[in-house]
Amino acid sequence: MLRNRRLRRQVIIMGICTLVLAIFGRTTFAQDAAAAVDEITSIKIGIDTMWVLLTGFLVFIMQLGFAVLEVGMIRQTAAVNGLLENFLEAGVGAIVWWVVGFGIAFGADNGSGLFGTSLFMPGIDTADTIFYGNIGVLTMFFFQFAFAATASTITTGAMAERTDFIGNLIYTAIVMIIIYPVVVHWVWGGGWLFQQGFFDFAGSNVVHTVGGVLAIIGAWMLGPRKGKVWGKPIPPHNLGLALIGTMILWFGWYGFNPGSTLGAVGVAGTIGIVTLNTTLGAGAGSLSAMFFQYFRTGKWDLTACLNGSLAGLVAVTGGCAFVSPLSAIIIGTIGGIVLLFWGDLLEKIKVDDAVGASSVHLACGVWGIVAIGLFAEPSLTPFAANVKSGMGGLLIPGGSIDILITQIIGSAATIIWVGVTSVIMFGALKAVKRLRVNPKAEVDGNFIDAYEHGQTIWPDVLPLPDEKALSASEKRAASPATGD
Repeated sequence: MLRNRRLRRQVIIMGICTLVLAIFGRTTFAQDAAAAVDEITSIKIGIDTMWVLLTGFLVFIMQLGFAVLEVGMIRQTAAVNGLLENFLEAGVGAIVWWVVGFGIAFGADNGSGLFGTSLFMPGIDTADTIFYGNIGVLTMFFFQFAFAATASTITTGAMAERTDFIGNLIYTAIVMIIIYPVVVHWVWGGGWLFQQGFFDFAGSNVVHTVGGVLAIIGAWMLGPRKGKVWGKPIPPHNLGLALIGTMILWFGWYGFNPGSTLGAVGVAGTIGIVTLNTTLGAGAGSLSAMFFQYFRTGKWDLTACLNGSLAGLVAVTGGCAFVSPLSAIIIGTIGGIVLLFWGDLLEKIKVDDAVGASSVHLACGVWGIVAIGLFAEPSLTPFAANVKSGMGGLLIPGGSIDILITQIIGSAATIIWVGVTSVIMFGALKAVKRLRVNPKAEVDGNFIDAYEHGQTIWPDVLPLPDEKALSASEKRAASPATGD
């Protein structure tokens, strides 16, 4: 009897111990599993954050590309002015994009679909806040700041050599406070164009059409540069610099387009097709522009080739994730030819675009957006998170006209918005005499670098007017008298 009691007691104790071990073991396993999930999530956030930041750095270096390209394409008498204006696009842009622009572009809009009303001056309180996928708010801020600076810099190139410096600072701020961010919200911030199913993967419309419209309106309202003869382009002063700037831009585009995946985890295929299409579009544009210009002039034109590569890049940017490699070549090839025809048109309507900015960014940006409606692949469009996903372009088997109609509407709306606001902005600057440089900077013997900055990029070749006069007087003083 006693042995039976002891046996029952031992069985009960063993059962209790087994139950306790099971409970605690399960809890420990659950805790380990939760910790593993948290660790995997942290790794994904780290990888995607590094990807977006690194590609953002590439986009930011495009500021250098635009500066060097512009300086090479314009006359040396405005080189310092061009460098400083391009540099300050980033300086001014960083502040105003943080204070206002980012919030209008990506803040919640309370259902209006027009502009954001939150995320102004993001900081410590949003440091750990996820904005999209695994990307935090502050990471997104920097990546999109680099894009915003690019849009404003496009304008500077078209208006080079004769823009008032203070006027440049003012319009840069206005563009990045309101004009550009509104379009961003429409397309990338969940606004009304996004809701309609508008496609623009990396900015043929958002960045390049916006910058191109600003460029042509600004150049038109400024008037031509001093010495401009219609039908005869003013030659670049240093094509070596222009080539270096163009190659920097092409390199930076590998941040511009692939980085727009906003992450690297799970989208390797998308990154691959985007990178391939970017490369093919640039190559096709450079070749088509060069060969077409040779057909017209009998000369192998370096300027046409350089701008042609940019034309192909701009054209393929919007659809680089949605089209096949063959379509990317077609889009880039047509972009290089559109570039040259647009340049001819500018000469006929007497708009002096100093670096061909509107030819590259407006004409080819619009073409790139329309091209999506023609060549979008149904198998690729699901990567666009909108109501038109899974549909094909008009020229693709099984495609329809639906995407094309939406693309045209979105492009037209962007042109109207930027056109109207830029006319008001540049008109106001013109009214207060802050659009064109002071006439004193354009009189014989003077130039904008000397007047606005008191500097010259090649002091040994192009001395400042007062230094030139001093040098001449010293030579006269040192000349021997007759008969010596």
